[in-house]
Amino acid sequence: MERCSSNSRKLIKTLFPILVLFTISHTQANSNSNYTNFIESKCTLISTFPPICIKTLVPYASSIQTNTIKLCDTALDIAIDSAKNASDMVSELGKKKGITKYEAAAIKDCITDLKDAVYELKETLGAMNHLNDPDKEFQWDNAKTYASAVISDANSCLDGLSDRKVNPVVKTKISGTISYVTKLASNALAFINHLY
Repeated sequence: MERCSSNSRKLIKTLFPILVLFTISHTQANSNSNYTNFIESKCTLISTFPPICIKTLVPYASSIQTNTIKLCDTALDIAIDSAKNASDMVSELGKKKGITKYEAAAIKDCITDLKDAVYELKETLGAMNHLNDPDKEFQWDNAKTYASAVISDANSCLDGLSDRKVNPVVKTKISGTISYVTKLASNALAFINHLY
């Protein structure tokens, strides 16, 4: 009887850590699944471009969790990075040999618009960081205004391309990049609009 009890204790000592690890990993997997479901649900119900929303935000599920402010902030961070990358790409196009004066003018205007977009996205993020202040409504309105201005800037760049004689390859490259920035900003704005 004692021998059986001793074997049982050894078995418990061996299996208990395994059981604890299994429980922890199962709980974490459930949490990550819940966080991913939260993001997918918000993207599907609120965002203007759900596939892009899901693709860009799900990788940040563990840091966003189920926090709507973090969801907005992360969407804004992604849009800022995208706008910076777009600005760099358009700047590189402007340095290529053989561009016409029309293309150079369109590219210069686009760079200005993209720099404005980056600034406005950062201002949006800044306003979001003050939503716990006494002037919460004012800060929320600022965030919405700045995020809307980003979309206007991106559209201004696209309008400038269509109004000038620009090589179709250059136009397509810039348009695709700007369109992506616009979609990211639009998704962030949709989240901001649905905060309260």
